[in-house]
Amino acid sequence: MPGLMAGMFLSALEQTIMSTSIRTIADSLGGLSLQAWATTAYLVTSTIAAPVYGKLSDIYGRKPVYLASIAIFLVGSLTCTFAQSMYQLAAFRGLQGLGGGGLMALAFAITADIVPPRDRSRYQGYFMAVWIAASVCGPTVGGALAGADRILGISGWRWVFLVNLPIGLLAMAVIARVLDLEHHRQPAKIDVWGAVTITVGLVPLLVLFDHGREWGWGSPAAMISLVVGLLGIVAFVAVERRAGDDALIPLRLFRISTYRTAILTAITVGVGMFGAVSLVPLYLQLARDATPMESGLVMLPMMGGIMIATVVSGALISRRGRYKILPVAGAAITAVGMFAFSFVGIDTPIWIPLSLVLLFGIGIGNCTQAVTVAAQNAVPARDTGVATASLMFLRQMAGALGVALFLSVLFGTLGTNIADAVDRATADPAVAAAIHDPAVASAPRNSAFFHLLHGGQELATDSSFLKTMDPVLERPFREGVAASLDLGFLIGAATMIVTLILALCLKEVPLRELSASEAMAQEAEEKAKAEAEAGAEAEAGAAAWRTADGDPA
Repeated sequence: MPGLMAGMFLSALEQTIMSTSIRTIADSLGGLSLQAWATTAYLVTSTIAAPVYGKLSDIYGRKPVYLASIAIFLVGSLTCTFAQSMYQLAAFRGLQGLGGGGLMALAFAITADIVPPRDRSRYQGYFMAVWIAASVCGPTVGGALAGADRILGISGWRWVFLVNLPIGLLAMAVIARVLDLEHHRQPAKIDVWGAVTITVGLVPLLVLFDHGREWGWGSPAAMISLVVGLLGIVAFVAVERRAGDDALIPLRLFRISTYRTAILTAITVGVGMFGAVSLVPLYLQLARDATPMESGLVMLPMMGGIMIATVVSGALISRRGRYKILPVAGAAITAVGMFAFSFVGIDTPIWIPLSLVLLFGIGIGNCTQAVTVAAQNAVPARDTGVATASLMFLRQMAGALGVALFLSVLFGTLGTNIADAVDRATADPAVAAAIHDPAVASAPRNSAFFHLLHGGQELATDSSFLKTMDPVLERPFREGVAASLDLGFLIGAATMIVTLILALCLKEVPLRELSASEAMAQEAEEKAKAEAEAGAEAEAGAAAWRTADGDPA
């Protein structure tokens, strides 16, 4: 378990450490306008790689494939250290993502091999605690390293990638020495065309989700990405249908009602969770004038809620063997929290959003934990790896879609809401005079206000412009932001109500008493016994036929 936790720590750390260091990195490499591609490259390759690792681990075994994923991740981290341009960094981040795609998915799959479903939630709770610790440490460590001029003669920001090496090497050493899994090799071929078509389908869609607002959703680039992506997905489904059991994601799994419902639940959780949660820091920074660091600290209650819910739900599943009530309760709690957040304004006491963020965490922790166990328990033991990786892959895709959707709603309504707030504020002569003063409109410090007022879809990467904005414009701006965020949280609440309905439809299958590895061993033993019995019956039949034919032999 320590080796798996180290791998999980790497995965979570990599998703957060860049958030506070990317601006410094982009400045150093002279590519501020290209900084988003360094994030997109990792997102694209890690998302696509997840189901590939799941299938490969089912064929060749978890241990060698997991060690390979860590090794590729570390090679990618090392090459990122030596990047000399943002283009190089984006390419090396893509290599890093090829390894990172297996870190979390395979950790959960290996746990399923070792631990029976009834006890699995307890161990996944430990993983969640590690994930939370890395998520909390990531922004702080990233900011501290990026802020240092040089460490041991190397630029501070390059240590953002070098810090992965000792953790990853430790994880590899522990796994290589301690992890001992019996592998039951499956006669299957590598689904090359499945990997090709899913890449063709997902790369343009993920790029679209990440850059659609910048391009404009109706722009030629956005339309081409959408068409190519959809054609790729259609081709992927056709290829997977033909591949049968050799498919990268076997479509027969979706004929299992419990697995299908669990996947749909995970997708809606991904849309609502990632989408709505992405709005909370914007509320804190743009409506409450919090710094990025302060907004990160305010998210701690959510992390605490996730950890509490994960530990408690794991204990309940282990003790009672029941899991359906958990995603039902989790979706209801999250929906209530998001609906309540839609009434939060710029003057709401801070303890209220803090309490609601805690509700988010409790609800999300109950949903994700139980849905993963339900999906793993519903499929045959031999499909545990691909089933787990597919669930995480689809949830991550849904999260990318959710973030794009919610931010598009925010910025799509921001101009109108700012204008409405300005109209209400013009009852104050000072505000009316400032709005119509050419000097105020042309001042660089007020450019963000007038850019969004006239329908702009982009915002500065931090909230520092609020500190220099004309004071009379600041309150209408914050009120407009709060109104747009309210709509986003209402959509989040509606998404979680859909999740609640799906969770109610989730069929509760009794949890297996055996781990996936033990179940596969039992299946192999029963198969061998059945073949031996069939052989004995055939031999007895042949002997009887020979006797009847007069042959004493």
